[in-house]
Amino acid sequence: MGFWELLEVASSPVIEVLLISAVGVFMATENCNNLLSPDFRKSLNKVVFIAFTPSLIFASFAKKVSLDELILWWFMPVNIGLTFLIGGILGWIIVKVLKPNLKLQGLIIASCSTGNMGNLPIVIIPAICNEKGGPFGELDDCRKRALSYSFCSLALGGVFIWTFTYQLMRNTSLRYKAFEAAEILKMPNKGLDADEETGFLKRNAGDSENQILVDQCASTVSMNSETSLWHRMTETVGHVLKELMSPPTIATFFGFLFGGVEWLRNLIIGREAPLRVILDSIQLLGDGTIPCITVLLGGNLTQGMQSSSVQPLVVICIIIARLVLLPAIGFFVVRGAANFGLLPLDPLFQYVLVIQYALPPAMNISTMAQLFDVGTEESSVIILWTYGAATIALTLWSTYLIWIFS
Repeated sequence: MGFWELLEVASSPVIEVLLISAVGVFMATENCNNLLSPDFRKSLNKVVFIAFTPSLIFASFAKKVSLDELILWWFMPVNIGLTFLIGGILGWIIVKVLKPNLKLQGLIIASCSTGNMGNLPIVIIPAICNEKGGPFGELDDCRKRALSYSFCSLALGGVFIWTFTYQLMRNTSLRYKAFEAAEILKMPNKGLDADEETGFLKRNAGDSENQILVDQCASTVSMNSETSLWHRMTETVGHVLKELMSPPTIATFFGFLFGGVEWLRNLIIGREAPLRVILDSIQLLGDGTIPCITVLLGGNLTQGMQSSSVQPLVVICIIIARLVLLPAIGFFVVRGAANFGLLPLDPLFQYVLVIQYALPPAMNISTMAQLFDVGTEESSVIILWTYGAATIALTLWSTYLIWIFS
């Protein structure tokens, strides 16, 4: 496969994302009567989160991934977890070095740790098989394996995205809003404090109230010390259960259940399946996920280009971490696992594992930013520039990997 052919294969899905985002940009302008208004984008994000994304995950997992394949590909979830871990460490280093605004800290870590495990691999990896004489075998067999690997990547990646990244963005939103509330409370009330006598009376009243609070705390400290550990444990379990009850996570569980249990799989998959219309309906609903997310990305971009507080240095560091350092580290991780005999002999499987490190940030980050109302414009700008850089980075990494596995 020549360089220019590979350039076309690797850059096409990224360019598609940018073109569809341009539609969202147009729909959010006055030329289109501001169809994608901020309130409408927020509502549509909720629809994507509750209906579209779970449908896509369930249909992908139930239809393309079986229990036997998951056992054979046991290193793939480990590999995806490593992409999140190593990328998160790189993002944390960027935050510590550059010290950005609190609103951006979680967004930077999410952008470095969370790759697009869904629509990009589904388009890129099978397209690699289209070239005759490729290193991954015959066309039909290669495409079948490529689709299985891609949909498994989508489903497993969704588990990490809607647990780790979702919680990260949620905590960032809570911290930022708490910081804003604290700043508002710190603002002095000049109308009252201007009167010296009033200020003196207020201080005395405050001291009395504080003393009462101290006495109350002293009388209950022993009881609190006994129950605090239990309270923290129940609170932690409650948070975990809440995250596990999110629609994408539930869809992942049922997708694994129907994909892994044969008699359940036969109920909804196949021409003779009695309930195949249910899976067809779910898949039809899931097909709207990627277009909606991409159009919303463009709509958010209209505000991001005008009011974003993202410094160019932050974007450059994210691009270097996500598209250069992370895949370089991932390459040695995968090659090391292969040398120890932990991976199947299929070179396409190893190719997919390395590509998982080289993907640009997941577009779901923009969805979460919209859901939690934190860094919406900034996330759009980061994704725009990283996807533009990924056009070149993915091509170079794909060229190198195909040369290695040839």
